Order: sequence, then structure tokens, then C-alpha cells
Amino acid sequence: MASDILPVIITTMLPIAELRGGIPLGIALGLDPLSVILTAIIVNCLIFFPIYFGLRFLYQDFFSRFGWARYLIERVRKRASPYVERYGTAGIILFVGIPAPVTGAWTGTGIAWLMGLDWKKSFLAICLGVVMSATIVSIVVLGGLSIIGAFAA
Repeated sequence: MASDILPVIITTMLPIAELRGGIPLGIALGLDPLSVILTAIIVNCLIFFPIYFGLRFLYQDFFSRFGWARYLIERVRKRASPYVERYGTAGIILFVGIPAPVTGAWTGTGIAWLMGLDWKKSFLAICLGVVMSATIVSIVVLGGLSIIGAFAA
């Protein structure tokens, strides 16, 4: 039933938890692992749009009116530009793809916006990172369950 996957969707949409929380939750709830993984990937990728364009809107229509906000954004962009030039979207992919605390689609999207990266390239990088992270999390969760199952038998 579609409502069974709702906790996975909600958890995956949360910053910090994202699919690192959604995939283990769905599997723990006994849902089909493939459905859980695909749902978590799609939801985690789609979170890009409200974050990226929400930040753009907030900055253009509100924060850009304040000199301190413009100064802060430009300072961060200037200091980070050597890293962006060096690593570009590959850096975003790795940042999002390694499932560690405070890395993921939320933070990766914020960084992409902050660095002024093209939204299309950023979206692709976020999605590739999300798939990488989902693969790692799925292997750890399903592999861990297999190991526990082997010892329980």
C-alpha cells in the first residue's frame, strides 16, 4: 500500500536523516528493499528543487537587500572558488555520495547554490551523489542483516 512507504518518504525528506535514515527505516518496517531504495533516491533527488530555487528566491528577493548578506555570500564564494574550480561538480558528487553526518542532498544543494554553480549540472551531481550514497547505505544495511541472519540461524 502507498501509505506504507510514507514514513520512508518523510524521513528521506528530513535534513540530516535523508536516505541514510529512510532506507534503514523502510527495510526495518519490512517493506520491499528495492521499492524503499528507489523511493528514497527519487525523493532525495527531488529535494534539490525547493532548496536550490528557494535559496535563490530568498537571496534575490530578500537577503540581497542587506549589504551584510551580499558581503557574506561574495566572501564565501571568493574563498571557495579555488576549490570549486579544482573539484567542480565531482566534489559535489563525492560530498553528497559519502553517507556521513551533515553530507547529503540538502547540504550539497546549499553548497552548489552558494558557489553559484549551474542548477542543471548541480542537479545531476546531486543525483549521482544520492545514488552513490543509496548504494553504500543499502549494502551496509542489507549486508548487516545478512550477517545477523547467518548467526541467528
